[in-house]
Amino acid sequence: MTIDERLDKLTERHEALTQSIELMALDTRENTRNIATLSLVVQKIASSIDTLGRVVESHEHRLDNLEGA
Repeated sequence: MTIDERLDKLTERHEALTQSIELMALDTRENTRNIATLSLVVQKIASSIDTLGRVVESHEHRLDNLEGA
């Protein structure tokens, strides 16, 4: 194998690695956006669960007052 052939092969490998890294970078950016979106959804769900808990507690007290009367 000549030096030119070796250089050609190295160039091909370099280009393939560059493309792989570019694709990985795109995937990473997309995954980061997805994680941020999921984080917001989880925060909203946690807030809703908190609110639901307060409503349940309020109704529980109301029922206790009705039963005690």
